[in-house]
Amino acid sequence: MHDLIRTLLAFSLVLGVLVFIHELGHYLAARWRGVHVEVFSIGFGRPLLRWHDSVGTEWRLCPVPLGGYVRPHGFEGPEDATEEQKAAWQPGRTFHDKPVGSRAIVILAGPVFNFLLAIVLFTGLFATSGQPHVLNQVDMVAPGSSAAAAGVEKGDVITRVGDHAVRDATDLRSFVSGLPDVDTTLGIHRNGGDSTLPIHIGSVTEKGGTPHGQLGVVFAVDMGRPQSLPGAFISAVKETWNVSVQTLDGLWQMITGKHSAKDLGGPLRIAQMSGQVAQYGVASLVSFMALLSINLGLINLFPVPILDGGRLVFYIFEAILGRPVSRRVQEVSFQVGFALIAGLFLFSTFNDLSHFGLFQWLASRAGHG
Repeated sequence: MHDLIRTLLAFSLVLGVLVFIHELGHYLAARWRGVHVEVFSIGFGRPLLRWHDSVGTEWRLCPVPLGGYVRPHGFEGPEDATEEQKAAWQPGRTFHDKPVGSRAIVILAGPVFNFLLAIVLFTGLFATSGQPHVLNQVDMVAPGSSAAAAGVEKGDVITRVGDHAVRDATDLRSFVSGLPDVDTTLGIHRNGGDSTLPIHIGSVTEKGGTPHGQLGVVFAVDMGRPQSLPGAFISAVKETWNVSVQTLDGLWQMITGKHSAKDLGGPLRIAQMSGQVAQYGVASLVSFMALLSINLGLINLFPVPILDGGRLVFYIFEAILGRPVSRRVQEVSFQVGFALIAGLFLFSTFNDLSHFGLFQWLASRAGHG
């Protein structure tokens, strides 16, 4: 029961902060561009709390913490608005009347704030606890692995795979992943000397995926020392960029079949991981939030019509053509986008339930019946 409460609290905190920051970006950008904001809601469902601020925005706190939204005044255009809505419009403060550049800024600000949040969180983490670095130094060799068979030992630094010079642990993993069932050599630095070990790289095939290479080693992690605030900020910007690139690369590997789409997690997996990282302390939770914030920013920039990225695509075409994209094209695009996001949500939830063993449990119960 204690674990469940911790998981729910951690999940609500993590997702609540990420959604709030994302919507805050939309809100502040709208205020900056002279657009009145009617509603700022965190969560969905019947509001638990609601109040109005001095500029007339209604703030809501709702019970379902799976998102939120900001509703700009006059977000609906003249073609979609009712006569009652038109009569309530405040001249000069409606979203649809603003230049396309201002509308794009309002939409883009949400994802941008997610990246800024990640930078702030990483900066605080690196300034107080130091920045963890995964070394290409072996910390553990899995028994029976290809590395164990080749004679790799704890403390070895892997400098080369075949003719490929290893930059870091990420580069090593990525390169080896593309060499399943391949005979090659490892360059090893051990006890001040260099040597070469012949190795047959192991092959691992995930469910529904293609084979990828694996050495069977765990690399050492160096936490480093706390950095100065300017240094921590620079490191945070670099880390945010690197995580973004690695995330997109991982997504591309799923699309191309190099990794199974079954690795794709949804809200249940996020809730589980929130609870797990929370038990390791504040630093782990902060790092997890930063990673999720980057993912949220990237996902919202995908050119899917129902997401921020899809709207930005429409605004780009509007700026080029000098007129808005036709209503029919937008309507069909939003329907397709909604179906795609709904399907992705269901698929990721199915993956979560499979990951938790629900379907195996149901099958076993049916077998006993």
